[in-house]
Amino acid sequence: MTYTNKLMAVLAGAFAFTGLSVQAETLRLGDFQSTSHIVSVEGTTKWMAAVEEATNGAITFEHFPSQQAAKSKAQLDAVNNGILDAALLGAGYHADALPLNSVIGLPGFYGSAEQGTEALQAMLKEGPLRDEVLAAGVTPIFGFVLPPYQALAKDRLGLPADWAGLDVRTSGSTQAMTARALGGVGISIPGPEVYTAVERGRLDAVLFPLASVPGYKLNEVVSHISTNGSFGGYSFIMVLKTDVFEGLSAEVQTQLVELGAATASHVAQAQDASVAGLIEEWAAAGIDTYQFTEDELATISESLVAVSTDWAERLDNDKATVVLEAYRSLISD
Repeated sequence: MTYTNKLMAVLAGAFAFTGLSVQAETLRLGDFQSTSHIVSVEGTTKWMAAVEEATNGAITFEHFPSQQAAKSKAQLDAVNNGILDAALLGAGYHADALPLNSVIGLPGFYGSAEQGTEALQAMLKEGPLRDEVLAAGVTPIFGFVLPPYQALAKDRLGLPADWAGLDVRTSGSTQAMTARALGGVGISIPGPEVYTAVERGRLDAVLFPLASVPGYKLNEVVSHISTNGSFGGYSFIMVLKTDVFEGLSAEVQTQLVELGAATASHVAQAQDASVAGLIEEWAAAGIDTYQFTEDELATISESLVAVSTDWAERLDNDKATVVLEAYRSLISD
């Protein structure tokens, strides 16, 4: 079902706010993405508009994109401190508070944003991931993932021997473990600085979601891009401060979550669709958009098996194995 159809179905069953004595409320929502990023265009801003329409203006938003209210790593603190009422969290930026949620960063699991989003939504609905978010003082409304990370480089990368000694841009400690398992060295560099780092030779390769490549113009500085790898992922979670969420009527709470579920599916599908178009565009421009061979995938997968085990052991959390097995089960279903 398309996002529009899902949204219409939700709206058709919406609570009749007209005529009810509902005091309008404006929620301050923080976001570290720009309003031109696909995550914002097809996700955050679409959800806000849907909520405002479904509630007949009972809920409106004051949006602070591009880190206007708080830096990416401070979004959660800004909500808990009352600076914001809501935020789109990049889970990887909050590994200290949300360590179990870093499971999405493990390699070799989901193969599309839609598949990964379905698994994340299920785990945020109930279980340790939801409990962890609640313990951080916020309530998860919906979550979605970026398409699986691929390898971008000036040389074609395949078997682990190709990765030996390479400086690889990674996102977070979990993905750094992935680079290390392949024989490379994980380098943490903010997204806006990656272009220059590759251009100047500071980085040999980049692990990056293809839907986000245009936003950073990385296709201008690499000549080879893999298309069927699975080098981990990245999750976003829309949250409201728990006391703010609980202060809303049950009807509004339901609307936020139901519209969030429709939005999560939509933004995932939109990202997957955009990737197909981008691959065609890059290939036409002379970039080698390649698929790993079956032998390469098998060897890479074998090298990365230990990453999940190491993740669970390093986390030193009795729920880590439970989360890992739940995630594996949801992806394989």
